[in-house]
Amino acid sequence: MTGARIRALLLAVSIVALAGFAVAELRRPSRAPPPGERPTLLLLTGLPLMFGEDFSIEHNGSPALAALQRDYRVVPISVASPQELGQGRILLMAQPRAQRSEDLVALDDWVRAGGHVVLLADPMLEWPSDRPLGDRLRPPLMFADTGLLAHWGLRLDAPDARGNRPATIAGYRVRTISPGQLYGACAISRDRISARCRIGKGSASVIADADFLDAAAVSAAAPGNFDALTAAIRGAR
Repeated sequence: MTGARIRALLLAVSIVALAGFAVAELRRPSRAPPPGERPTLLLLTGLPLMFGEDFSIEHNGSPALAALQRDYRVVPISVASPQELGQGRILLMAQPRAQRSEDLVALDDWVRAGGHVVLLADPMLEWPSDRPLGDRLRPPLMFADTGLLAHWGLRLDAPDARGNRPATIAGYRVRTISPGQLYGACAISRDRISARCRIGKGSASVIADADFLDAAAVSAAAPGNFDALTAAIRGAR
């Protein structure tokens, strides 16, 4: 092989290596900012993310919450009222309980004014619970959609069959459990598990699964699940 061909081959190898390095750098989560510089993330959820179901000290905070707190100052809110939403510009709604109609109007107004919401809307939640059906502290078995998704141009369908399913969220391969499917006018992923809607000056990113945050069920098999969540929130801004 001539010297010119060797040099050309080495150049090609170097370009491929640099391209791979660049892709890895883009996927790598950025270094967590100092606590005082972390942006506010509002959290409205019916899942036991902040506390366990028994609200004991031993179960204070979930792995999903720990992942969020590396990048954000997490502020829990109880309803999507104007007063609560006024505390920040980014909101994670993770399988929330049913909201009052006036709070849904407030949420829509907040998004149109420039707010960004990531909504985990699971039509068939498989999250285990020791609490009986009907208990207010039990995670909602399905997303209580009272017209919000249709107002944003989306339709959420329940899965045809229960069980685990691989999916892609924010560029990460994740493991979901009985996820739904999204249809409508927004930008929808190929596997129909996620959608992004531009709404006024803001946006709504909808994911048709919440079980991918259940560490006991998925984290060992899919360590990228929590990275997918934080990436989805970063991409929503």
